Amino acid sequence: MKALDRARALGCETLQIFSRNPRGWRFSPLDPHQVELFKVKAREEGLHPLVVHMPYLPNLASPDEGLYRRSVASLRAEVERCHLLGAQYLVTHVGKSMGDEPERSLERVARSLTVALEEEGPGVLLENTAGQGSELGASLWELGEIIAMAENHPRLGVCVDTAHAFQAGYAIHTPEGLEAFLEELDHLLGLGRLRLLHLNDSRTPLGSRVDRHWHIGEGHIGLEGFRLIIGHPLLRHLPAIMETPFSPRWDRINMERVKAIDEAFRFI
Repeated sequence: MKALDRARALGCETLQIFSRNPRGWRFSPLDPHQVELFKVKAREEGLHPLVVHMPYLPNLASPDEGLYRRSVASLRAEVERCHLLGAQYLVTHVGKSMGDEPERSLERVARSLTVALEEEGPGVLLENTAGQGSELGASLWELGEIIAMAENHPRLGVCVDTAHAFQAGYAIHTPEGLEAFLEELDHLLGLGRLRLLHLNDSRTPLGSRVDRHWHIGEGHIGLEGFRLIIGHPLLRHLPAIMETPFSPRWDRINMERVKAIDEAFRFI
């Protein structure tokens, strides 16, 4: 409920939450009474879409059978929790190959998604990554392969994190780089698969493959880069979430900056 209060105070129009401790495996069932209160308040605040992010510990690409089974069970549980909460989307990281062959790793991810999507629930969005260590999903090709292996399930989509794309080597802070990125995305996945943006600046340079989020306009993407992204006609209809480092002061500054850019394009 605190997340809803913070969202109202900041003037948010959409909201992303964790439905449980993001850094642990154990969790309690959702309380039905609290769930109904949450859903009513979210509707009253006009927060749409509601997005839930997967916890960090599951690894849907893990070659370790025990960890893989536990990760799939976690994903299935999160799909169910999203359904109860009335969430439209569940965002998940693809996972880490941990030294295994990329093709086998991608197949495991696709298999886990196919199992989880057997249940009624939200759209599941694969988040692109910075490519740090053995992370999968830094390239649009890998995301496209996973969706194809999952038989192009209609509830599968992608969430593009601007910092991760930049850190993976996509020059989305320039007009030419952004157009090339969107053309590649359309070719490999289809623009209809892009359902959500994570607007984060990058504390590390282009192609660093080091995941460090930073405040809007204060990193290597810069304010001009965000003007290009937010104002692009193929992206303007998308909901966006900021995952910048927590700071009450900077949360307000980041929101003000993004809303000012959005307002400048609203009547164009």
